[in-house]
Amino acid sequence: MFGPSTVAARRMLKRTAIQSGLEAVSLVSRSGLMSGARGMGAIFTLHHVRPSIQKDFDPAAHLTITPEFLDASITRLKDDGYIPVALADLPDFLAQPDRPGPAMVFTLDDGYRDNDQHARPVFEKHGVPYTIFISGGFVDRTHSIWWETAEQLLSQVDEFTFDFGNGQETLATRSLIEKYAAFDRLNTALVCAGQEATVERLDEQARAAGICPTGIVDREVMDEAELRQLAATPLAHLGAHTISHLNLAHLNADRMRSEVIRSAERVAEITGEKPSTLAYPYGDRSAAGPREYQAAQALGFKLAVTTNPGTLQGKSLENLFSLHRISLNGYYQKCRYVGALASGIPFALSGSAQG
Repeated sequence: MFGPSTVAARRMLKRTAIQSGLEAVSLVSRSGLMSGARGMGAIFTLHHVRPSIQKDFDPAAHLTITPEFLDASITRLKDDGYIPVALADLPDFLAQPDRPGPAMVFTLDDGYRDNDQHARPVFEKHGVPYTIFISGGFVDRTHSIWWETAEQLLSQVDEFTFDFGNGQETLATRSLIEKYAAFDRLNTALVCAGQEATVERLDEQARAAGICPTGIVDREVMDEAELRQLAATPLAHLGAHTISHLNLAHLNADRMRSEVIRSAERVAEITGEKPSTLAYPYGDRSAAGPREYQAAQALGFKLAVTTNPGTLQGKSLENLFSLHRISLNGYYQKCRYVGALASGIPFALSGSAQG
């Protein structure tokens, strides 16, 4: 087991390596080398879009970008010839032999209220359509957002006693390094078949500390009335994101299908029509695979997105239920990094470009 200082060092080294890589790719992309890696465009993933908040302990900082960065990113992509495309329209766009340029598609996960307050004005300024994936349990305040709960709990305790899956353990959480280490332990514990029970234990501990997990959701996430009003605007679309926001790969087949079906039904109750798009919670290869892709297709969705990194390539039309996305990460809010990622070069080099 690695100590808190080792965890912190690894975090810092990873971020430094990624930033250095993005700087290098930015230079390569501007030189025109590997221009074919850009492919047919990219689907971007966002979560929070809001003014910068200075917090000492911010373990999910990568999930937040500023409206100014979103604005600058869209401007950069337009300057590079990208064409705004709604996610549901992507298959038709990609099928065009005479596409006017690569597609830029924007998606936002979880339905945070700041998506309406701060992201919507930016999208409307640029005339860019966007899809927000909502979880019914968040909308109805029946389920918590574990990373938001953990942040608030760990920020106010000097000691964290928790069952990570092998019995109770007590971790010191006095320093920032220790708090980040505890958060990482939680994150690791939640990538398992017992995710639901682990979240319930975390919620129970938070309530004992005077924190209301669903109160956090109520503060952060749009409710049904807000979503219905937003969905009525011309550029906004709602997609399914399950009910409980669980790792689908760890659920049995019936529960997995139920989560997806009920999620689509919940979106339909808000918008009046069944959603055509789905985002798998967490969305990487440990959270969704062939079983989930086949289920999404069988249940009548037009397409589904993962969080596996990559651009849209020649075979994307053959893989509409496992589409890759590029995360706009709060740690790397520079326009040249957006250009570097959209170039497809990082994914071509790593072998993760779709298609």
